Amino acid sequence: MSETQTLVGVPPLARKPRPAPVARTALRMIRRIPVWFVVTLLLIIVLYPQLWMILGSFKTQSEFLSNPTWALPESFNLENYIAAFTRGNVATNYRNSLLVTLPSVALIVLLGVAAGYALEVMIWKGRHTTLLLILAGIMVPGQMILVPLFTVYFKLGLTNSLWPLIITYTVMGLPLTTFLMATYFRSVPREVFEAATMDGCSPLKQFFVIGLPLMKNAILTIALVQFFSVWNDLLIALTFTSKPELATIQVGLLSMNDEYGSTQYGPLFAAISINIVALLIVFVFLNKKIMAGMAAGSVKG
Repeated sequence: MSETQTLVGVPPLARKPRPAPVARTALRMIRRIPVWFVVTLLLIIVLYPQLWMILGSFKTQSEFLSNPTWALPESFNLENYIAAFTRGNVATNYRNSLLVTLPSVALIVLLGVAAGYALEVMIWKGRHTTLLLILAGIMVPGQMILVPLFTVYFKLGLTNSLWPLIITYTVMGLPLTTFLMATYFRSVPREVFEAATMDGCSPLKQFFVIGLPLMKNAILTIALVQFFSVWNDLLIALTFTSKPELATIQVGLLSMNDEYGSTQYGPLFAAISINIVALLIVFVFLNKKIMAGMAAGSVKG
């Protein structure tokens, strides 16, 4: 307080009163309205096609051709789903997709994790050059090697089986997996493996006892990314499947036609709904693990 204020008797400047808790809460909610609006708009954009497709799986062929696209189905029955599994051969397509995807993802993860461990943790001459050569595989477009691969598989007699798909998916998924796993191993303090070496632990034992448990979230993330990539592939599966009984689900969706060649929209929408909803459920339940795995290699330890 200054002398002038003391003499005249003028009180010092009072502090600006803080708003009440209710007012602060209301102000905070008002500030969040634009964020909520944007999130709601994005949810509508993402979820509306899914809802429209699921509702369309209950419509008949006449409803697709005569009613507006936004009209609700007249009845909710499972005839289209039954037709998809019986006449559409969807069950066989799902079986083939599982027989192709699971071994491919297992080989990609096992070989990719082992390669990342060998390139980042183990010290040997030429490992950086080897990593660059492996990363060069990412720059090769898959469309360029399909015809040569088909020729090689045909000469080896593998075209009438699912082995061409498994081999191709494994080879094409290894470069990215190796690079990511090397990055994840780089975030682990080197002292952990040095201490294990001092205790007499061999490099192979370190990989199974230390490396794999530490990379659990990262392995799950890479496995899911590769699973979605292999499961949703159409080009490679369409190139190497010469028989209808070997077709995967993505190839099978192209053949949802009747005897006259017209597209049966009801069974087609039913098959797509089963495919997408199953993958969506897997993603939702493992979302936290995916986020943890993506953040595992972002900071170097």
